[in-house]
Amino acid sequence: MTTDTTHQKLLDLLQQLEDELRGQSLWSAVAPSPEAMASTMPFMYDTLKLQQWLQWVFLPRLRAVIEAGGQLPCQSHVHPLAEHEWSQPVEFDKRQLLALLQGIDDTLNQCGLTPPDATSSH
Repeated sequence: MTTDTTHQKLLDLLQQLEDELRGQSLWSAVAPSPEAMASTMPFMYDTLKLQQWLQWVFLPRLRAVIEAGGQLPCQSHVHPLAEHEWSQPVEFDKRQLLALLQGIDDTLNQCGLTPPDATSSH
């Protein structure tokens, strides 16, 4: 997968994730407090719900990296975190959210496996 197709696939998945969060009323019009956003814990789990972290941190940061043409992370493990976080009964349908997070993880985890430029000859 080329960088352009990886970026486009990720943008599509990120938009689907946003749409799913909105569709399930998990999207907030009100940003978390500056104190909550200042958390230094992984995924800000001490101050934000996972869906808040996805909306206010994960989606904007990945989109910004893609738009800037920056280096994407080559490891992502958001899906296992979401599976754990949402293992108890929740008030929303987690199936599509988990599928989208798995797709994002899979796409990001493949970036380290991209072969060098195949057009160069030996």
